Amino acid sequence: MSTTAPAAATDGRPDGAPAYTAPSLPTADRVADLLARMTVEEKVGQMLQLDARDDLRDHVLRRNVGSVLHTSPERILEANRLTAETRLRIPLLVGEDCIHGHSFWPGATIYPTQLGMAASWDTDLVERVARATAREVAATGVHWTFSPVLCIARDLRWGRISETFGEDPFLIGELASAMVRGYQGDGLDDPTAILATAKHFAGYSETQGGRDASEADISRRKLRSWFLPPFERVAREGCRTFMLGYQSTDGVPITVNDWLLNEVLRGEWGWTGTLITDWDNVGRMVWEQQVQPDHAHAAAAAVRAGNDMVMTTPAFFEGALEAVERGMLDPDAFDAAVARILTLKFDLGLFEDPRLPAADLDDVIGTDEHAALNLDVARRSIVLLENDGTLPLDESEPLRVAVVGPLADDAQTQLGDWAGGSGQAGWLDGQPRSMITTVLDGLRGIGSWDVQYAVGAEILSLEQDPQGATFPDGQPRPPVVVPAPSDPALLAEAVRAAEESDVVVAVVGDRIELVGEGRSTATLDLIGGQGALLDALIATGKPVVVVLLASKPLVLPPSVADAAAVVWAANPGMLGGRALAELLAGRVEPSGRLPISFARHVGQQPTYYNQIRGQHGDRYADLTQEPAWVFGEGRSYTTVEYTDLAVVDTELGPDDTVVAEVTVRNTGARPTRETVQLYVRDAVTSVSWADRELKAFRQVDVAPGAAVRVRIELPVADCSIVDAAGVRRVEPGAFEVLVGPSSRPSALHAARFTVTG
Repeated sequence: MSTTAPAAATDGRPDGAPAYTAPSLPTADRVADLLARMTVEEKVGQMLQLDARDDLRDHVLRRNVGSVLHTSPERILEANRLTAETRLRIPLLVGEDCIHGHSFWPGATIYPTQLGMAASWDTDLVERVARATAREVAATGVHWTFSPVLCIARDLRWGRISETFGEDPFLIGELASAMVRGYQGDGLDDPTAILATAKHFAGYSETQGGRDASEADISRRKLRSWFLPPFERVAREGCRTFMLGYQSTDGVPITVNDWLLNEVLRGEWGWTGTLITDWDNVGRMVWEQQVQPDHAHAAAAAVRAGNDMVMTTPAFFEGALEAVERGMLDPDAFDAAVARILTLKFDLGLFEDPRLPAADLDDVIGTDEHAALNLDVARRSIVLLENDGTLPLDESEPLRVAVVGPLADDAQTQLGDWAGGSGQAGWLDGQPRSMITTVLDGLRGIGSWDVQYAVGAEILSLEQDPQGATFPDGQPRPPVVVPAPSDPALLAEAVRAAEESDVVVAVVGDRIELVGEGRSTATLDLIGGQGALLDALIATGKPVVVVLLASKPLVLPPSVADAAAVVWAANPGMLGGRALAELLAGRVEPSGRLPISFARHVGQQPTYYNQIRGQHGDRYADLTQEPAWVFGEGRSYTTVEYTDLAVVDTELGPDDTVVAEVTVRNTGARPTRETVQLYVRDAVTSVSWADRELKAFRQVDVAPGAAVRVRIELPVADCSIVDAAGVRRVEPGAFEVLVGPSSRPSALHAARFTVTG
């Protein structure tokens, strides 16, 4: 007995208190001690994450939940109070979809969407956004964000394009890793750190017809080739949690895909983090995919496959316990999952400090510092696609500017999905209007201009889905979108404003009703009266600057070929209107580059640049296959010339490094930030492969008339393919580095090298 008293006095717990309460003990020891004290019911409960908007008392006191999500400030405090009544007082993990800012906290800083941020091609900037977001999120008592999204956007009809970093796996991996670093900071023991979640593992976006959450027809080799590398990249970065996709692959729901979850993720990669299902994945195997007869079988399958946290399948609790009673699961079958969940809680320090909402939130949420970062990101996210010289507009001239379009002054739509007004949170309808600068607001802020406004068109109305207001699991079914007809009165008003102006800024795009889960679109055309509006405005002969405020690439009407300029602003966040006005006025230089290609017609899908070589011809019989604008493209207010590309050593071994150098010259009169892109082409491959792949990029600032010699180093090991056996390797032979301002073949300069050995 005499040996126990000193231990109790030195490990940070009162005499007689359980070992797991001792903060000085290693996490593994605390986990083992707590796990040994838990009942089967408590273990199953720890694996549940349930919606805090439902019956919290039942969640915490009967089901012993380990986590909650969709919490208002009051519900966080109530959940913590209820946890204190439980036997072991295991703290809750609080999760939320903080996708591009603290999405559902009133007054939080809402940044451009992930696709908008991707247009910056700036990893440091994206990391700063995630760090600032983590500070706001952590202060409100939320520990876990379900971000970043690593899905590859290859079918533009899919409703969740805006949540991705675009179409290229290398760019996705670089930006997602930056976001993970920002969220998790220097370690989870930092009170400003939050858990990052890489999602949706894996191949969720590659569903048939762009339909959300359906079958994804992807071979294992295709997964290894393009869809898995971004996830492997963030796994190496230390991302602590992965979320599974909704879809099935080759008939197997990802939730129970043993090859993907165990052989690859936990086996080959050695990843030791925590897996969480997406919303009701376990239940969906019963009521939607119909591959399990009941929740007992579904729970048993999910546990055996290695799932840790089960999101919003309440019946998992009863199903898992029934599976134990029926001998389908051993009582200790939950131990590995629960140990991983408890490890997160100990590493976050939640047993000592549950990290409840701070008292001084005004000092953290929506600060001036974060607003300045938000403005910088918005500026960098805007892509100038076309310009006949009309832009930049002369700020010193008393221009008459007609601002036209249904999205020119739509504050909440400007923020995009997962932003307060997008419908996922019931405790707020949107973000404060005072924090949002619309395009109209921004242009009115240019003091020398006379700005007139006309709506010009309506976009849509809504009707209830004829199948009912909810899905079988009780979740709301999105209403049916009805395109609005062109309104002659609104159109006439817009034309009058245009005819009385010196320049027209036409702001068109999509609305939240066309974006998100369950909201894929069969067309990419502008909805409602917007196409007719652009036709009429351009027909006036006035210079028309088309601003596409859209969650994803849309198809613009043929008349836009005669527009003065085209700008894509994605959903540019709270200060997007100011950023756009500054760009149009020439206060800032356009530097955004496309992270995704734009189609000319929905029938061209897919349009991503890195497609497999080999087909009959290079066009449809009735339509070109050439995208309207390609991955990596974007204009400046100056002209840039690439010359003298050279590879330093042209004979290389598999362990060597390719060193390429190119001269980038600013041949115009304005400064520029140029994104120098390096692609690799493997001349002959043992299996079909992409014609070119992005492998590196550098951003350089070049003054007017100046030239910069840009050096890019690339390990030969990165010049790999996945062979017919599913093994990623570098095949010896001839290669080319392709360097230029975009993925368009005509814009790229080539230099050859050879890999031997």
